[in-house]
Amino acid sequence: MFTSMTRVPVRTATATATGTLERLQRRLGYQFQQLHWLEQALTHRSVDRQANYERLEFVGDAMLGMIVANHLFHVFASAPEGELTRMRASLVRQASLAQIARELQLPLYLRLGLGERKSGGLQRESILADVVEALIGAMVQDGAPWQQINQVVLAWLTPLMGQVLSQPVLKDPKTRLQEWLQARQQPLPSYHLLHTQGQPPEQIFTVSCQVSGQMPVQARGSSIRHAEQAAASDMLALLASPTAQAN
Repeated sequence: MFTSMTRVPVRTATATATGTLERLQRRLGYQFQQLHWLEQALTHRSVDRQANYERLEFVGDAMLGMIVANHLFHVFASAPEGELTRMRASLVRQASLAQIARELQLPLYLRLGLGERKSGGLQRESILADVVEALIGAMVQDGAPWQQINQVVLAWLTPLMGQVLSQPVLKDPKTRLQEWLQARQQPLPSYHLLHTQGQPPEQIFTVSCQVSGQMPVQARGSSIRHAEQAAASDMLALLASPTAQAN
């Protein structure tokens, strides 16, 4: 059984909030013993700079990779390592996790600051994907055994399995952004590390992505690579918006 070394006081929720979170837990297929872990997994740093989902995302990202790798290893017993890696990438990529978040109706429960809400944060793929990983991390901190977490996560992934694994692996957001710009004979994007939060190995990196003629976007991740991919994904979404296309 996984246990947490951190002791966080359990906050008392209102009756309305408790009822809402009960519905969410039924959708998740998991009942939290310590409700504050679920609340933290749903909280963006724009609401609370300390008790937000970023650290839980770090744990959940590692757990998700292990669950998917173990599942593929046993289901595709004859597949070579390279093919297993490609299938895992398809299942844990940002778009797949964001789709899971929407299936679980997570946008109904996210706690975002007013600015993030106004900028479309409730539907932003990078945020939705991060929260899915944070929920996995929250189950770990709640003390759930590996077998239970494995079962819950695979249930979330099941609707995507056939769809994702039967298709070629999509290119990552940085590659897609580069090709989008090259096709239009525009300069390549630039990425800049803005700041690093925390201490190894639990650091959170903030990266900006700059494209000619557009406002830069910022994104966070548990590694510089993850942050850059998230920023590229958000830039692609911005470029696809009607406002950007009108310019």
